[in-house]
Amino acid sequence: MELPHLGKNCEFTSCNQLDFLPFQCSGCGKTFCLNHKSREQHNCTAPEAQHLEFTGERSYPCSWTGCEKRELAPIICHHCELSFCLGHRLQEDHSCIKLPEKAPEVTKTTQHVQQILAQRNIQPRSKSLNPKALQMAAKVALMKMKEKAVGDQGLSERVYFRIILPLESKKLPLHLFFSKVWSVGRVVDYSADKASVTNNNNTSAEKKLCLFHADTGARLPADKKLSELMEDQSTFILNGSTLVLEYTTDATDFLDHLDLYKTQ
Repeated sequence: MELPHLGKNCEFTSCNQLDFLPFQCSGCGKTFCLNHKSREQHNCTAPEAQHLEFTGERSYPCSWTGCEKRELAPIICHHCELSFCLGHRLQEDHSCIKLPEKAPEVTKTTQHVQQILAQRNIQPRSKSLNPKALQMAAKVALMKMKEKAVGDQGLSERVYFRIILPLESKKLPLHLFFSKVWSVGRVVDYSADKASVTNNNNTSAEKKLCLFHADTGARLPADKKLSELMEDQSTFILNGSTLVLEYTTDATDFLDHLDLYKTQ
């Protein structure tokens, strides 16, 4: 018994077979049987639709460290030529390295250091430093550090430092990341633990581990948070800076012979 109302006839010229499960060509739109369903089998002449995969940037990340926002179109700073999100697009918002330099505010920490220098007739090393050069060097170093730095993966607001270890340890520097809200004392303890160097800071030992800036030689106050020091432009503590961990007495405010550490 034939059921002509079911199925469709193959539209290939030499076939015309009735097929109950016909196939429609996506090119010419005609109906074919199983034997002629492919474009090659029915000699389809309709142009094949091209499905090109999009290979360009789908979104643009913000260059500001710690910011995970992305924009559909690049927002380029015309001064430093880096791309930022809407929240960090202004020079002031991303601390642009080409932002006109402002005279740093004299904080209590700075005043204290200046008083010590005046009493000891010591000229601060920072006077001979180029802030712009330090910022650029730290930015370049930061990009390299992020590839190999270690630390607590659960930390937010990360800051990265290259930590030069005490000379007597004869160990290579470490690249570590910390939380911005950590105190310098906590950074010292964490660094000592990661480097497996002796830490006598909780004892009555004469010499204890302290942290110094590798360019200025200034000791970082153990009770200060990293965020506080980084906000104070006079400290030159930047994301990507190099710091020195060394055993010194409480009377040591500046680390001498910095060249010895820079060879590490």
